[in-house]
Order: sequence, then C-alpha cells, then structure tokens
Amino acid sequence: MISPYRQHRRILIASLAGTAVEYYDFYIYATAAALVFGPLFFPASSPAAQLMLSFMSFGIAFIARPFGAVLFGHFGDRIGRKSTLVASLMLMGVSTVLIAFLPTYAMVGWVAPLLLCILRFGQGLGLGGEWGGAALLAVENAPQGWQARFGMAPQLGAPVGFLAANGLFLLIGIGLSEAEFAAWGWRIPFLASAILVGLGLWVRLKINETPEFAQALSHEPPIPVPISELIRNHTLATFAGTFAVVACFAIFYLSTAFALAHGTTVLGYNREVFLAVQLAAILFLALGIIVSGVRADATSAVRVLTWGCAATVGIGLIFGSLLGSGSLWVVWAMLSLALFVMGFVYGPLGAWLPSLFPARVRYTGTSVAFNAGGILGGAAAPIAAQTLSEIGGTSLVGLYLTVAGVFSLVGLVLAQRFKAK
Repeated sequence: MISPYRQHRRILIASLAGTAVEYYDFYIYATAAALVFGPLFFPASSPAAQLMLSFMSFGIAFIARPFGAVLFGHFGDRIGRKSTLVASLMLMGVSTVLIAFLPTYAMVGWVAPLLLCILRFGQGLGLGGEWGGAALLAVENAPQGWQARFGMAPQLGAPVGFLAANGLFLLIGIGLSEAEFAAWGWRIPFLASAILVGLGLWVRLKINETPEFAQALSHEPPIPVPISELIRNHTLATFAGTFAVVACFAIFYLSTAFALAHGTTVLGYNREVFLAVQLAAILFLALGIIVSGVRADATSAVRVLTWGCAATVGIGLIFGSLLGSGSLWVVWAMLSLALFVMGFVYGPLGAWLPSLFPARVRYTGTSVAFNAGGILGGAAAPIAAQTLSEIGGTSLVGLYLTVAGVFSLVGLVLAQRFKAK
C-alpha cells in the first residue's frame, strides 16, 4: 500500500514550501524591526520610543491580514485554492523585495516610514490569503484520519521560514560590522526573497485543485460574495475560531520579536548570540507541531489544542522571570519550552479551523478567523509586552501569555457549539 505522504507528496511540498517562503518574508521584517528599523526609519526621543514605533509598524501587517483574508478568501472560494495561493505569494514577494530598496529617514524624511508602512501593509495583505489556502490545500487532499498530519505541512512552514530568516540575519551579522549592517546589510534578506518566491511559485504552479473544492463546485455554483455568507450564517463560529488562535500568535511573537529586541537592548545580550539561541529554540516548535499533529489524529484536534492552551496559561506565569534571569541557558530553555507548547496550539489548527466551515466559504472563514486572531495575539503582543516591561520589568511580560491562553480556551469551548454541520 502506498503511503499517503508519498501519494500526495507534491501537494504537501507545495503547501510547506509556499508557506515557508511567505513566513520567511514576514519574519525578516520582524527581525529587522527588532534590530535596526527603529533608528533607521523612526527617529524619536529615546531608543525605547524608536523600538515602540518600529513594533507599531510591525503590527500594521496584522491589521492588513484580515483584509487579505477577505480578498483572497473571496477568490479562493470562487475560483479555487491554487490560483489564489499563487496570487498571494506574488503580492507578498513584491512587497518584501521592494523594502530592500527603501530610503531611510535620514535620506527622505517622513516619506521613508510612510513607504515602509505601505509595503508592510502589502506583506500583511499577501499573508492574509496564504495560511488558510495552504491549510486547505493540505487538509482537503488528506485521506480520512490523516487530516491533522497533513495539516502539519503548512504549519511546519513557520519554523522553516524562521530558521531561514534569522539564520541569514545571523550570518550577515557575523560577516559585517555594526556600521555595515545598519547601512546596507539588513537589506540582503529582503533581496534574497526574490529567489525564494520564484521557487515557491514554481512548486505551486505544478499542483492541481483540491478534490473537495472541485466536488463542491460540481453540486452548486460558487457563492457570489463569500464574506456575506460567512457573516450571515457563520459569524459565531468565526469569532470562536478567532479567539482560539490567539495563544499561538502570542507565544510566537513574544518568543521571537519581543525577546530578540528586549534581549539585545535591555538585557544586553550580543545580537548574534541571541539569534543563535532563538534558532536552537525554534527547533522545538517544529517538534511540537509534529507531536501534536500525530496526537490530534490519534485523539482529536480539540483535545490537543486544549492541552496547549492550558499549558500556555502556565507558561505565562514563568516566562518573564526566566527571560530576565541573566542566564542564556535559562533563556534558551524558556524559549524552547514556550515554542514547544506553541506547537500544541498551532500544529492542529490546520485541520481544526477549516472544520468549522462548509467548503463553500471555508477559504474565507478559515482565513478571516486565523488572521483576526493575529491582531489580538500577534500585533498587540510585542507592544503590550514592551509596555508591561516598562511598567514592572521583565517579570510582568508573561501575563500577556496567560491572558492569551484563557482567550483561546474560551474560543475552543465556544467553537464546538457553533461548528458547521
């Protein structure tokens, strides 16, 4: 008997590769925002104010992502998953590459942060249509009982994209002086995106439409305006799904963007050393995704997600104190544990979130819920953590994780009541 993985290898590679490229594009901005965008694009009275403005520009993409979800969800539910995923990857790639050519504030004044924010919005718009389509590409091709394991493919794109993004920043930081890195070195990862986007497009253009979507079209024509149908008949399920994904975003962006900025400024760690610590920790996210995907198929996605949310509440109580412990080994252990737990609140989402919606509005519903949750869990996380840190020091930072875990637990409970039949 042919393994389901072998039988659908091209589909799974396309789902993983495209998501990895899009997350690479998204993460290089997060890393640059934590390291250099503050002084380059946002002159302010203090480094802390510069960092806050930089994180606000980082958050713009999360505002754009729900709009991208509606835009690409519309076409994904009307013309198909494949074509829509190609378009989202193109938008993300063009926005990212153009950032490499931006002038700084010292060159053109206020025009520089304006252009940066516009391109960041374009990144968010593209990513808003990515995850939902990639998840459907994998899950709608999955054999019965394999949904969570197939749904791991787009989820693994997150750690792969992060490894590529921060790994490249690490190599550049080792090879260049501080002045060279600030002057032009930070632009290299954005330029490199052009190569990766080309590879992603090549893989995606070779796949077929998902059988579940094709079958839905054979029974009835597509809905003229999917978002209207979603609002009319699936509003409660969308809200519940939105709350359920908050925890995964909060863990990730506190463990990556905020931790990198805080660790290399307030805590005084060397930039390259801290990047290496995060690269080692991100491997535990990949491990958590794999373990949770297998367990979700063996038990249920809801049960595994519930375990992860409960663990997130506990992680929040120790996160800040251990991050500020003064020991890099303790910091690495904390980040590794947090990211492993993230695997349990993120890994099964690829299979679970689409199950809340019927095929006719599944692209729109899945994308809107996931990306709206990103505003609460992702955009607000570094800003809230920075604020909490300034109020009460590093020890207060983890409280945001505890609140996020409670939000997601409530969302899981509510989602089971409103799940599409």
